[in-house]
Amino acid sequence: MAKKLVIKVTAGADAPERCSQAFTVAAVAVASGVEVSLWLTGESSWFALPGRAAEFDLPHAAPLPDLIDSILAAGNITLCTQCATRRDITEQDVLKGIRIAGAQVFVKEAMADETQALVY
Repeated sequence: MAKKLVIKVTAGADAPERCSQAFTVAAVAVASGVEVSLWLTGESSWFALPGRAAEFDLPHAAPLPDLIDSILAAGNITLCTQCATRRDITEQDVLKGIRIAGAQVFVKEAMADETQALVY
C-alpha cells in the first residue's frame, strides 16, 4: 500500500463533482493516517484564496472549507506556480499553510517510492 498520496485537482466550480471528489478523497486519506499532498491547478487554483471555498456549493457534499481545513491540519496543499501566475495570485494572497510550487516539485513528490498519484 502506498504510504503517500499525491492528488492533483484540475477542476473547480467548472466541474463541481470532480472537484469535490478530489478534496473528499484527500480529506478521507488524511483522516485515515495517509500522508497527503494535494495540488491545486487550473480552476481549483482559486480555492487557495481566502473565502473562495465558501462560495463553492455542491448538494450532498462536505463543505469545501471544512475539507481544506482537515487537509491542512495533517497534510499539504500546494498551488501550482504557473496557475498562480496566470491568475495573479501571490504567496501573500493564499490561505495560511498553502505553498506555491512548480512542476518539478510535483514530479518529485509523485515519483517518490511508495507513493500513489491521482489526478481529478
